[in-house]
Amino acid sequence: MRQLGRLFHPSSIAVVGGGAWCRSVIEQCRAFGFPGGIWPVHPTAGTVAGEHAYRSIDELPDAPDATFVGVNRTITVGIVRKLAERGAGGAVCFASGFREAEVELPGGAGLEDELLAAAGDMPILGPNCYGFINGLDGALLWPDQHGLEMVRTGVGIVTQSSNIGINITMQCRAIPVAFVVTAGNQAQTGMADIGRSLLEDDRVTALGLHVEGFGDLGALEQLSSCAESLGKPVVVLKVGRSEESRRLALSHTASLSGSHAGAEALMTRLGFAAVTSLTAFLETLKLLHVCGRIPSNRVASVSCSGGEASLVADTGKALGLRFPALNQHQLKDLRAALGPRVALSNPLDYHTYIWRDTGAMVRAWSAIVDPSLAMTLLVVDFPRTDRCDQGDWRSAIDAAIETRRRTGGRIAMVATLPELMPENVAKELMEGGVIPLNGLDDALASVAAVGAMRTRHPLGLLAPGGETADREKSPVLVSESETKKALAGFGLDIPRARRVTSRDSVADAAKEIGFPVVLKAEGHAHKTESGAVALDLATGSALKSAAADMGAESFLVEEMISGVVAELLVGVMRDPAHGFVLTVAAGGTLAEIMGDRQSLLVPCTEGEIGDAIDQLGISRLLAGWRGGPEADRRAIIRSVLSIQDYVLANSRGLEEIEVNPLLCRPDRAVAADAFMRRVA
Repeated sequence: MRQLGRLFHPSSIAVVGGGAWCRSVIEQCRAFGFPGGIWPVHPTAGTVAGEHAYRSIDELPDAPDATFVGVNRTITVGIVRKLAERGAGGAVCFASGFREAEVELPGGAGLEDELLAAAGDMPILGPNCYGFINGLDGALLWPDQHGLEMVRTGVGIVTQSSNIGINITMQCRAIPVAFVVTAGNQAQTGMADIGRSLLEDDRVTALGLHVEGFGDLGALEQLSSCAESLGKPVVVLKVGRSEESRRLALSHTASLSGSHAGAEALMTRLGFAAVTSLTAFLETLKLLHVCGRIPSNRVASVSCSGGEASLVADTGKALGLRFPALNQHQLKDLRAALGPRVALSNPLDYHTYIWRDTGAMVRAWSAIVDPSLAMTLLVVDFPRTDRCDQGDWRSAIDAAIETRRRTGGRIAMVATLPELMPENVAKELMEGGVIPLNGLDDALASVAAVGAMRTRHPLGLLAPGGETADREKSPVLVSESETKKALAGFGLDIPRARRVTSRDSVADAAKEIGFPVVLKAEGHAHKTESGAVALDLATGSALKSAAADMGAESFLVEEMISGVVAELLVGVMRDPAHGFVLTVAAGGTLAEIMGDRQSLLVPCTEGEIGDAIDQLGISRLLAGWRGGPEADRRAIIRSVLSIQDYVLANSRGLEEIEVNPLLCRPDRAVAADAFMRRVA
């Protein structure tokens, strides 16, 4: 990893170019109070934005710590070479037209390679990026307006999108932002390396990554390790789907797993919080800044409205939050604080009996705070400042801060509508240790995301890069019989079967196995949709008739598995962005319709597989629904592990494996159907 300290914490800033963007960098540096030297570089101008200009890199007073290179793409390469030779600390390459524009501007990829060679060991951001803002030290290489203010501590944010970076600086949510860094092409310096550098600053409390696509999985693992060792949480907003994942649409597994599932599994593996919207991303960062990680998804909610309490309950439950029943201690103290007319529950509607009475509010709110809870949510919306008087809400602010001081619990004040949490109120609450959250949906999403964070996985990732035998070749479908034979070699339980190459032989094969049997025509990935499977055939004539209807020349005759409790799908897919993704889902013909799935990254542990199974909706059926038989859980887990063992031993050339259905009985788990795609 290149050292980014000089670049992100500069004592001197050079600005190469004289256009409007370069003038803006200088003006923003002055406006932000940058205390160091600002050195414009221009071959002919005497001054740029009122600062003395130097004609070349060689004429600068010293090697600059950070340089904004604001010239066209061709000139950029030469400037970067000069900076590296001078011993500069790093550069932001503003120009576009490199690898990202190869179609529109041929030669961009080659020019980017030249840029990397010119930079050598000197770190560069981009190309095609705005740069960064350091809100801790007042240093920035940023060619536009921004909305940040100086902070003592705060969160670091890294985004691939410069425009998203600008938007984040304009937030009015009281989030103290220590850094905003745009990564652009990540030609040399990736988001993970940037994130590690920011986390190593003692004043950075948490890290946010807005990611369009992951690159170096090893660098992400190093970022995860760094975050864990420093005790600083990371939240990720992953957007977009890779074209490679969209192409992998042959199987149910591909449609279920894809890039999005891979990204989710990767975040879980790395111990990061994952969110799905920009607003939830910001609220989660705010939560993490104030209180860090939380131990669970158990919360309590307090409001003075039954409508609000119902919204909290419905929204929170959909996000996986738990609202445990009040214990005897909470009930006793709440009854003492609220009197006999309030129905006590969680979420709690305390009506308005205690409104404006700060002492009573403190007693009631403190009563519901409990060590078993990860968070206590106080639902309070503030009136408009331009038309209303906020005086009656002073008691709520004071009571929240005093409740936090008195109990030491994690307290959040939540506005149901994001605009009803004024920024000045949010700042005051944060100074008192209370988390101000803007908007009920995003507030609960942030609590759910942080509550779902897990300890970083100790196992490494099985990255697919470079392992395929020949990426120019298309993967081919491996027959069901060959797939099952290969997986059985790693312990997968498969039905007794015979492969036959003529319709006349199916009855003899069935006699060897024993009726009833299943007949399958070979050469189909999805036999049910193709009419290539017939179940529970009890006679030779029925078997021959089914073979004739299928019109195939080769068949599998298999043992008919009865006594099935439930069907599962188990699949592994090569995801070019995230490694091999293992999916466990409700199986059979309704796999895609039900959408009941959990995804993990290979390799995963027995415990993780068990947890994934428990999170499926079909888990209730597996556990014995309404007095029915219970499936053999250990056999199911062994089946998944056997498939993973095959992948670990045969990853080269492997594209995809699907077992669907895995027939789960009380005494075994049997792979009734399976296929594989491999590159020869």
